[in-house]
Amino acid sequence: MSKKFNTLVREKIVTAGQLADILRQHPEQKVVFTNGCFDLVHQGHIDYLSKARDLGDVLVVGLNTDASVRRLKGPRRPINDEYSRALLLASMLFVDYVVLFGEDTPYELIKTLQPDILVKGSDYRPEDIVGYDIVMAKGGRVETLDFLPGFSTTAIEQKIAKGE
Repeated sequence: MSKKFNTLVREKIVTAGQLADILRQHPEQKVVFTNGCFDLVHQGHIDYLSKARDLGDVLVVGLNTDASVRRLKGPRRPINDEYSRALLLASMLFVDYVVLFGEDTPYELIKTLQPDILVKGSDYRPEDIVGYDIVMAKGGRVETLDFLPGFSTTAIEQKIAKGE
């Protein structure tokens, strides 16, 4: 009998050490890495993450911890706690693994995981993306993806604050 969906989703939330071990067992797979806070998941996130997954065989999402989000976004964020955000991301069929990181950037996580493809939004220049040096040094590539116009967590937060 197959595993229950709830178990499959929870098993996708792993530590950096666990994930490094898993990835080492499958060196033939192209690993795509992206990261973010993913506080209020919306259609733009789904579009972005599904396109990122299309670039390789395995999509790893580095997720900022609550403490990291507060440092980056201010004391009112995150709206959803880290476990809720991780569970939501892990439930997406095109997300293979979710790994939390507490630093302001995922540099150490990228160094540990050694992804083949690093992905961020097109509001970044590839050479300015954290981890660019690591991925390029191993012969990988860095991609930027356009955001879906009209969708952002900040816009949703502002709409809620205005009572719309």
